[in-house]
Amino acid sequence: MSFEEKFDSAKDKVVGKAKEFEGKVTGDKSREAEGKAQGFVGKAKEVVSDVKDAVKDAVEDFKEDNKK
Repeated sequence: MSFEEKFDSAKDKVVGKAKEFEGKVTGDKSREAEGKAQGFVGKAKEVVSDVKDAVKDAVEDFKEDNKK
């Protein structure tokens, strides 16, 4: 996972938690839901990036194995 991808997913998770907390404190269910959704997006970005890295590694391993 690149630095930019890590930063982007972490930002979404942190901002999402802040919005969720704000919504709970103010009683704004819409804001709370928006925060939960943004946190989920941050986690999803992290998972997608991890899968992308795993596929890239598998392809590299496959190339190495087939050079012989």
